[in-house]
Amino acid sequence: MEILSNPNAWLALLTLTFLEIILGIDNIVFLSIVSGKLDQNQQPKARRIGLLLAMAFRIVLLFGISWVLSLQKSIIDIKWDFFEAHITGQSLIIFGGGLFLLYKSVSEIHHKMEGEEESSKAKSTSSLTNAIIQIAVLNLVFSFDSILTAVGMISMKSTAEGGFGPAGAIEIMIAAVVISILIMMVFAGPVSKFVNNHPTIQILGLSFLILIGVMLLAEGSHLAHFRFGNDTEVTSIPKGYLYFSIFFSLFVEFLNIRMRKKNKALHLKNNKILDKNLEDKDVFN
Repeated sequence: MEILSNPNAWLALLTLTFLEIILGIDNIVFLSIVSGKLDQNQQPKARRIGLLLAMAFRIVLLFGISWVLSLQKSIIDIKWDFFEAHITGQSLIIFGGGLFLLYKSVSEIHHKMEGEEESSKAKSTSSLTNAIIQIAVLNLVFSFDSILTAVGMISMKSTAEGGFGPAGAIEIMIAAVVISILIMMVFAGPVSKFVNNHPTIQILGLSFLILIGVMLLAEGSHLAHFRFGNDTEVTSIPKGYLYFSIFFSLFVEFLNIRMRKKNKALHLKNNKILDKNLEDKDVFN
């Protein structure tokens, strides 16, 4: 009840829910592309399982937040003349997820652009089980990234004047995760249908995943404190720049889709007028 009566808690809940939805866009894009290779009747099941896994991973990580933070400890120290690194568990997970995302995105773009026919091997990799495994692997990485971002933001609000304490922060983060996943479940179907019906959106989505993969590589390198020479240290890429470029590209592509529809409608209308004029001319003759 104390949390419900605290306006700072409600503001934190709204902010975190919005943040989880924004960070979940890449998850929905990946879900759409992976589930789009399944049979029509299996696609909704794959999306539901994928989003439920995302929610489960995030909640489990929140309950084990002390373990997540313990992964910040260095497990391998490398110090050479030209290179220095302090590799942590978090950096390994984030870096590995970035590599997996790059591999998956580039291979999907290659498959779509080359127009390769699906062999028996390709068909076997499109089974529901394999799709769920791919979704689970990437959900784990996205969950780590999402929870680390949320913890960094909510910790400042919980300790500020009029805050709600660490226990209240965990409750708010869990509520934000559940609400955001439920919202994404509602829109996952229409978004997947739209993505799979527009090849340009698919390529754009895969390009976004490449950007996110590069961001995860930079994030993992930053968490591992990669340093080249004396002063050059790898820094993380601000998520705001990345998601602004994603939304701007989507906005431009939506305008292109709208213009193509208008041009198509105008072309059909002109053809009908031309056919009508030819019919009238034949009657007159």
